[in-house]
Amino acid sequence: MIGADGQTCPIAIVRVPATSANVGVGFDCLGIALDLTATFLMTPSDELVIEGCEERFRGEANLVWQSYLTACGELDVEPQKLRITILSPIPLSGGLGSSSTCVIAGVAAAQILGLGAYDAEQCLVLSTRIEGHPDNVAPAIMGGLVSSFVDGDQTTSTRMDIADNLRFVAIAPPYEVRTADARRVLPTEVPASTAVWQMGRCVAVVRALELGDAELLSKANNDKLHEPYRSKLIPDYEPLKACALEAGACAFMISGSGSTMLAVADGEKTAAAVEAALRDARPDFWLRNLPANSLGTTVELN
Repeated sequence: MIGADGQTCPIAIVRVPATSANVGVGFDCLGIALDLTATFLMTPSDELVIEGCEERFRGEANLVWQSYLTACGELDVEPQKLRITILSPIPLSGGLGSSSTCVIAGVAAAQILGLGAYDAEQCLVLSTRIEGHPDNVAPAIMGGLVSSFVDGDQTTSTRMDIADNLRFVAIAPPYEVRTADARRVLPTEVPASTAVWQMGRCVAVVRALELGDAELLSKANNDKLHEPYRSKLIPDYEPLKACALEAGACAFMISGSGSTMLAVADGEKTAAAVEAALRDARPDFWLRNLPANSLGTTVELN
């Protein structure tokens, strides 16, 4: 890009995949990256310009810009005004990590425009600090299936591959579930029997996703910690779950805290049948049939 002074300006291109947190029984610890990618183009400018998003997000409060400023402070880099172009197919109704893509883009821009290089490990630390939790940022940066836990101010994230035969059909209603509301409906304490139920199934879900074992995933994907409470905030959850399972899905879950939902299918043929059934049931809803994303975030400087 050519600046006003006739000089060539560097363009940071950051591509970040959508993510689905919790993955049913993996409440606040599991996340998967999906092959639906937001692209951010960022270049130094004489003034802050943000395009490609709704008007309400084009000011100083924009999450990409605020994350960039925060990361510059953490990295001891002098921030510059930027032209930020956002090309994102990820719905804003919640549940597919749209905010995490913005956080990661801002941090990566600070790294590559300020330091000349992208560091994924450092990006994960800073993005988790800004986001407040690693559920979405970790799989978005690392790709695949990621398990994370936090100990004090240190986050440990472990990445695993997802079998190629599994497909994820995401469906988002035209209404949002506020994260605060989704947190508020959860119980503050659970019985030991529920904790044991959840732990065994969480390990089994991880193994099922790695192996592509649809039968195991079907048996293990039965959450008791959050979905029984959060599903009440999504009026379409029960009918769409019944529709997806009847069409052949091996699992159905709330994506993140909602309102997006995710059906898992074994193979493209079954996924296509599930997609068709859900589309017929709710033709006005946003819907995509997606494989997992194994690359995670990619960054280049042109």
